[in-house]
Amino acid sequence: MQKSSHTLGEWLLATRPWSFPASTMPVGVTLLWILTQAPALGVSFPAANWLLGLWALLNIVFVHAAGNVWSDIFDYKKGVDAPDTYGVRNLTDGLFTPQELLRLSVCLQLVAIAAGIGLVMLTGLPLLWVGLCGIGLSLLYPPLKYSALGDLVIMFCYALLPMLGTTYIVTGQFLPQVLWLAVPVGSITVAILHVNNTRDIETDRRAGIRTFALLTGRRIAAWIYLFEIFMPYVWMLALCALNLLPWTTLATLLSLPLAIGNARTMMSYRRGGVAAIARLDERTAQLQLAFSVLLMIGLSLSLL
Repeated sequence: MQKSSHTLGEWLLATRPWSFPASTMPVGVTLLWILTQAPALGVSFPAANWLLGLWALLNIVFVHAAGNVWSDIFDYKKGVDAPDTYGVRNLTDGLFTPQELLRLSVCLQLVAIAAGIGLVMLTGLPLLWVGLCGIGLSLLYPPLKYSALGDLVIMFCYALLPMLGTTYIVTGQFLPQVLWLAVPVGSITVAILHVNNTRDIETDRRAGIRTFALLTGRRIAAWIYLFEIFMPYVWMLALCALNLLPWTTLATLLSLPLAIGNARTMMSYRRGGVAAIARLDERTAQLQLAFSVLLMIGLSLSLL
């Protein structure tokens, strides 16, 4: 039975806060990367610009939260989320109505837009195009996800755009070199969605949508997931070998046991069925958090 009112905690949970590291960690990594690489790149910027970087970090949380709620509404109306499916239960269990979540999403999006306009006014018009692309992809995410393009959207929204945009916010110019780091961080972030879709192949087919995992089938999708979580470690080794990153960033290898554990869980679906990977999306989010935090620690150590 739907409640007539909700607590602040319930509204917060409706935004899926456990997923926020997927958006905040790329910004955090970029801020540390700028700090360590700016001298070598010949980039200088006022110390006060770090406050703008923190502003961007907070703003992307609102964008992410709004996108989560927006996506949940579409998934419920499309039948992707149903009483017998895994995942978000806010609408399927009647905790919220679609109208309530729509109001929440609009409010969060308005806050994000207002904060984004503030950043544009303080930095420059080029940032506007990054923001418009991010918000546009966030709003179009549900139909794009239903057309097997969700993985690509996630890579843009939670790796390429925020990391490139953060370099402009802090330094006043776009630094495309940061995209070397967008690949490993973004790959694990994409894996969060991919494992979710791999788990939900049957129910997504019933709902009449197409995801990348559904098109490949679960066996191939499982191997793609392994590539997405292990490739970042090979990528980091390559960047260090090419002197594009300090060797201290190999601290990311300390998260490898988590990746191995996730890989074993993914392949266990052959014995345990879909239930074996029911919570693997959350564990993949934890892997992304661990990898990113260790990367930031490695960048910080390079300053010593």
